[in-house]
Amino acid sequence: MATAADAAVAVSPSNTRVGWIGTGVMGRSMCSHLIKAGYSLTVFTRTASKAQPLVELGAKLADSPIAVASQSDVVFSIVGYPSDVRQVLLEPTTGALHGLRPGGVLVDMTTSEPSLAAEIAAAAAAKHCYSIDAPVSGGDLGAKKGTLAIFTGGDQSIVEKLSPLFALMGKVNYMGSAGKGQFAKLANQITIASAMVGLVEGIIYAYKAGLNVELYLSAISTGAAGSKSLDLYAGRIMKRDFEPGFYVNHFVKDLGICLKECQNMGLALPGLALAQQLYLSLKAHGEGDLGTQALILALERLNNVSLESLGSSSNPGA
Repeated sequence: MATAADAAVAVSPSNTRVGWIGTGVMGRSMCSHLIKAGYSLTVFTRTASKAQPLVELGAKLADSPIAVASQSDVVFSIVGYPSDVRQVLLEPTTGALHGLRPGGVLVDMTTSEPSLAAEIAAAAAAKHCYSIDAPVSGGDLGAKKGTLAIFTGGDQSIVEKLSPLFALMGKVNYMGSAGKGQFAKLANQITIASAMVGLVEGIIYAYKAGLNVELYLSAISTGAAGSKSLDLYAGRIMKRDFEPGFYVNHFVKDLGICLKECQNMGLALPGLALAQQLYLSLKAHGEGDLGTQALILALERLNNVSLESLGSSSNPGA
């Protein structure tokens, strides 16, 4: 087992080499905060061009996850799906765990399966290393601003040791043993899913009622209907800006994991099930690479309306 002495050494740019696997919409911004704070970074991504901005900031580009780990004390990963997590961390010939020194730490920030987080933690312990599950919420803006909510599971002393790193990306919340960070993030996604359905249904209703939709959204923003979802996405919806802060495809994945866990727990969550079906309809229409705010498109199709004209003018029905 890794020892308490490993947790006692303070993390700083002078003594901690950091690795990063996955430099997509979220990972690129999160990683950049560490580089700007003075940490030595080695990165890996399947599409090398996505890492170029980080290389320009001073990061070194490695050709595999195991190569990242061999040059790092702490390795962060944020990739797409549980299968990707398994490949980049546990794959026998190229996985990061197999390049990590004793006492090293894996931090998976992907939204993934709680059971996989527990499996990784056990595999890390067997190699005298640590693993923390640390999925995040806050979207692309939270990643850019360093204001993410970070849900952590695993050894609490290691989470505390890594606090200087987490603080550069957002607010860390310790949720319990391995896998509990993932459970917290999944509960977060369940909450967001129904909030997004409510947001777009309210917009559709306001439009059909002949309201000025922008005025309506402004009016509700300071009342009980105000929410992060409204703050982050209402403006984008009105501008027909469906660029991904978080991909529909990844949200479908998250909600699918939630439903699987519900089945394991014997839980019936009808709001979750409805939201997952609506997001699946976007994927079926080839819109999986849009942002989650594209949910408005599914409600427009259901009601045979289009708010497209509102991107440049007030509601013509007002």
